[in-house]
Amino acid sequence: MRWSVLILILLSSVAALAQESRLQADFRREGERVTDACNKFDFSLVTGCAYELFTDHPLHIAAGSLPPQNGFGLGGAFVADKNTRNWRMTWDVDAVASTNASWRAGGYMKMIHTPHEQIHVITPTVPPSGLAAEATPAKKRKPQVNLVHPYTVFNLYAQSISLNKINFYGLGNNSTQAGASVFGMTQTIIGGNVIKPVFEWSAIRKLNVALLGEVNGRFVNLRGEYGQSFPSIETLYTNATAPGLTSQPSFIQLGEGFRLQPSFGEHFQLNYSANFQQFFAPSNSDYSFRRWTTDLNHTFNLYGYTHSTPITTDTNGPDECAPVSEKCPPIVPASVSRSHNLNGSLNLRLLVSESIASGSSTVPFYFQQTLGGSDIDSQSSLASYQDYRFRAPNVLLLQEDFEHSIWGPFGFRFLADQGRVALTRGDLGFDHLKHSFATGLTLRAGGFPMVSILFAWGGNEGDHTVFNMNTSLLGGSSRPSLY
Repeated sequence: MRWSVLILILLSSVAALAQESRLQADFRREGERVTDACNKFDFSLVTGCAYELFTDHPLHIAAGSLPPQNGFGLGGAFVADKNTRNWRMTWDVDAVASTNASWRAGGYMKMIHTPHEQIHVITPTVPPSGLAAEATPAKKRKPQVNLVHPYTVFNLYAQSISLNKINFYGLGNNSTQAGASVFGMTQTIIGGNVIKPVFEWSAIRKLNVALLGEVNGRFVNLRGEYGQSFPSIETLYTNATAPGLTSQPSFIQLGEGFRLQPSFGEHFQLNYSANFQQFFAPSNSDYSFRRWTTDLNHTFNLYGYTHSTPITTDTNGPDECAPVSEKCPPIVPASVSRSHNLNGSLNLRLLVSESIASGSSTVPFYFQQTLGGSDIDSQSSLASYQDYRFRAPNVLLLQEDFEHSIWGPFGFRFLADQGRVALTRGDLGFDHLKHSFATGLTLRAGGFPMVSILFAWGGNEGDHTVFNMNTSLLGGSSRPSLY
């Protein structure tokens, strides 16, 4: 009788597991991993436990800086995937809020076309400057690895963001701090993009070329902000001095471009992109315009790049630091000894962006790019100046960025910038450039968001301390630009 009862219990358990859905199984396994990592009161409680809570799937804590002046966002993220014979699909849903009541929420779907697994021996792609790349002794390095060729990636997304503090100093390279004001903005972006590797063009295969395309609907609403250190924007500016201040039409935004990412051995990587965008405002054509952007990055890796697979941002969602079926990279790789855990890179960048508005049309100020501190996409430029300091339809930026590991996940960074903005395309040039220097520490390994704390100086408006925590996990794709 006793054995009958045990067999009955066992069969019932097997039946229950057989009825368990994949999502339920994912939650169960995550619960087991979190329990194992967080049940010890030692150093692993900080490393292993935090690692699971911030990176595991299907549910983890979402954290990252919202655009400058709007605080640190904290919330939750849900990640799921599904594989078929020819497609790998992932879903990311997240929402974060900060202490000043700013927030961001979005859903992101990725469809990766995987018709076959064709392996080619190529030089590995180097990650963007600032990301960790564990190095091994020179005698153990292999200049080439087997990689699955790149696939076409489709992205669909819907994202809303509400920001309660964005500074506006007026337009142009000669704006002054006396013109400082503040406004709030809510922007919703619904759309998608495609990344199409031109792999079948064997003659240029090593150039790693991809064609880019996007279609977005952009819906912006501006509001005055009161009780801040600066006056609300409408008290100092009008629609003539801040185009688009009084009304914000809906936009249909199209974009086309290409990306070039060739590698030359282990030490030299190029990341070139060129994009042409069209902003159409059907209800008010006075705000329709076009914009082209050229971004040229050159990365020199001091110790070479030796990951068995490259850190990629194309095939992972913004809340994924690795495919859902895999674990994120460890905080400090166990396979690399401290004596050989050397990572260092020098990145040289040239960014040129120009806008074209025909006839009586003008570029709304909230779509004009900025230099100074960090911009609305949390990208650093002229860091010694205040956030959003210089704003205009046309931008030129030169950057020299050096980063090197110190110990474990911690690194050192030195950044030099030269740049300017211009109200007209003819005024954009290499004369009268603003300049800035910055140095500080970075957290640059594992699945955690990359964190940087920089002290900046060198401009003629004092110094500035910049703290930034990336909104995407290491290895995750970026979110739609707010420009």
